[in-house]
Amino acid sequence: MTPAAEKPTSNDDTLRPLGEAGTGERRPWGEFVILDDGPAAKVKRITVEPGQRLSYQSHDKRSEHWIVVEGTAIVTLNDVDHTVPAGRTIEIPVHTKHRVRNDSAAPVVFIEVQTGSYFGEDDIVRYEDDYGRAGS
Repeated sequence: MTPAAEKPTSNDDTLRPLGEAGTGERRPWGEFVILDDGPAAKVKRITVEPGQRLSYQSHDKRSEHWIVVEGTAIVTLNDVDHTVPAGRTIEIPVHTKHRVRNDSAAPVVFIEVQTGSYFGEDDIVRYEDDYGRAGS
């Protein structure tokens, strides 16, 4: 007879249960949640609400790789629009002007993987913004 299966335990109080991935922020266009933040990469889940778009921006110290997981994103890279449906990806190289918008009636959700030398929210050059943040 084998012993009853035991539920794994951890002595590490820093582990979070599933569903509590990390910190996030609400923004005028939707929200983001940080899934991982390490020295080599930062990973976010970003939700863009219907009819909203992020600022047209670039980054000096990071590139981004977006994986759309829900909905269809319209991604602008250097003034060219690309339709990116769920299950597809798009690369945003460092210094590339970019934005995402949601023209649908349902939220667009994508996973953003940042790589580079710095992942702070202040590494943003805004060219256009629907919420009065351009130039910041």
